[in-house]
Amino acid sequence: MRGWLKTIRNEKNLTHSDVAKQANIERAYYTMIESGNRKPSVKVAKSIANTLGFSWTVFFEENSNESLL
Repeated sequence: MRGWLKTIRNEKNLTHSDVAKQANIERAYYTMIESGNRKPSVKVAKSIANTLGFSWTVFFEENSNESLL
């Protein structure tokens, strides 16, 4: 689980659907990314990071499923 991603999304009062729509991806895909079941492509990572306001490289750091920003 990428708890840090959920925390950022919740702090911005956004739903999975809100983030997915703004990032131009499917809601189910975003849900899998947030739950840690899928790694996003660089393009998708940049889009989600831009939507939520953090560095896209966090997705590719070791332990990105557990780490907090």
